[in-house]
Formats: sequence, C-alpha cells, structure tokens
Amino acid sequence: MRYLVAIHHPDDYDPLVAEDEAMSADIDTLNDEMVAAGVRLFVGGLRPAGSATSIRPQPDGAVLITDGPYLATTEHMGGFWVLEVADLDEALAWGRKSR
Repeated sequence: MRYLVAIHHPDDYDPLVAEDEAMSADIDTLNDEMVAAGVRLFVGGLRPAGSATSIRPQPDGAVLITDGPYLATTEHMGGFWVLEVADLDEALAWGRKSR
C-alpha cells in the first residue's frame, strides 16, 4: 500500500531560520532509514507557500493561473514522502519519526 506522509509548516515558516544543521542531519538520517527499509518511493521538498502559483482548469477549457497558494490557510505542506508499506500502522510509524 502507498501512503503520502506530509510535512506541514506554519504560513510564516522560514527554513533558513527554523532548520539548523541538527535538523538537516535528522532528516538525512530518516531518509537513509526509509531507503534502507525499502519503503521510500519518492520524497520532495516544496518552496514556501508565498511563492506558489496555482493552476485551475475552468469549465470553458481555459486555465486560470494565480499567484499564491490554492487555499487560504495558516499552514501549508512544506514537503512529503511517498512510502510503500504494509499497512496504515507502518505508515503512521514512519510519520511519527518525521517530527
């Protein structure tokens, strides 16, 4: 079974301030564990929501392109892993390791 483990950040999250060398090392270790366990299919970090561009198909076939995130919210997805694991319990166990 495949699961998406999402990392959420507050709207004003600044990785240059919030992420130090220890956090980067922890993320690298977790990625190494996932690869060693054979569960990580894909991983991706996302740019801050303030730099997002949203694309929405319209009923007439046109595409509406707007600056900013798709939803107005106080937190946004900052990154994610796609895992292939046996079940939800295993996906949750990996998600708990992501902080």
